[in-house]
Amino acid sequence: MNNPILDDLMTNDKVIKEADQLDEQQKSEIVKMHQNASLAAVEVLSTDELEKAKELSKQLDESSAQSVINYGASAQDKISAFSQSVLNKVQAQDLGEVGSSLTDLMFNLQQANPNELVAENKGIFTKMFGKVKRSIFEVTQKYQKIGAGIDKISAKLNNEQQGLLQDNEMLDKLYDENLNYFKALNVYIAGAELKVQELDNEILPQARKEAQESTDNALIVQKVNDLESYKNRLEKRAHDLRLARQLTIQQAPQIRLIQNTNQELAEKIQTSINTAIPLWKNQVAIALTLLKQKDALTSQRIVSETTNDLLRKNSEMLKASTIEAATENERGLVDIETLKLTQQNLVDTIQETMRIQAEGRQKRQ
Repeated sequence: MNNPILDDLMTNDKVIKEADQLDEQQKSEIVKMHQNASLAAVEVLSTDELEKAKELSKQLDESSAQSVINYGASAQDKISAFSQSVLNKVQAQDLGEVGSSLTDLMFNLQQANPNELVAENKGIFTKMFGKVKRSIFEVTQKYQKIGAGIDKISAKLNNEQQGLLQDNEMLDKLYDENLNYFKALNVYIAGAELKVQELDNEILPQARKEAQESTDNALIVQKVNDLESYKNRLEKRAHDLRLARQLTIQQAPQIRLIQNTNQELAEKIQTSINTAIPLWKNQVAIALTLLKQKDALTSQRIVSETTNDLLRKNSEMLKASTIEAATENERGLVDIETLKLTQQNLVDTIQETMRIQAEGRQKRQ
């Protein structure tokens, strides 16, 4: 029986769009489920499943309306409970923890400033040679702190990765369970189809024939009407089971998509833990080593320059002192000029004395 609602479900754009995001094997599984759903249920059953469908068909008693109401109800209840468990899993799947850890990791990595790992030509030993932005001790201490934070986040990410992989194992079981429900519903649908065929091909024709041949056919006519009503209810029941089966078809790609997302996150975490973080640590270690080397060379150059400057100044002082000492050594105790001046002063003094005495004698005469 064609039904526009069922046809719409069978070509649900969301399911098709989700299936496009799966790998080839996963797509093949989903396509097969769709193909099976588009056929009569009896056409896709295995031999054992067909036998079960025949047994279920025999349990459908056309004289009991209750047999239609209860038909497949247990399977539908399980499908409903299963759907709720999948929904709960999706809602409970807190990828925020993983995202938060990755954000923390990124924050710590961004705390690393490459410019801090480039030594200035002036050197870094501030106590000896002036101020610079940051000492090697401070830079090393900062990166040790960053490294410790990254190690904690790495351990947390590792636990979260294991959780994602465990979730995927659980989702594999959910997928298999979903497939089992799909197959079970096919058996129930096939059983209903077989019963409808029996009604159309055997029971209803026989009842109509009896109604035509009976002289008191009021009860027989009512029996025919009851059978027609039973058939309609059974077809509606089969339709409901097809809708339930469609839920299993929709859930299949959804489960796989959740698994794919978990797998991608687990792989990204693996890359961060085993590649990005070790590479970062290695490069920081190399940069710190080069920083120390350059700073040591810069400091050594400053020591050499200071020593050379001191030697130059000392040699100049020694030169000046030596020359001055030699000059002083070559000088006499009394300079010639000093002797001449002293002698001249002495002569002048004697002459002046003699002149004064002569003048005194003349005045006395």
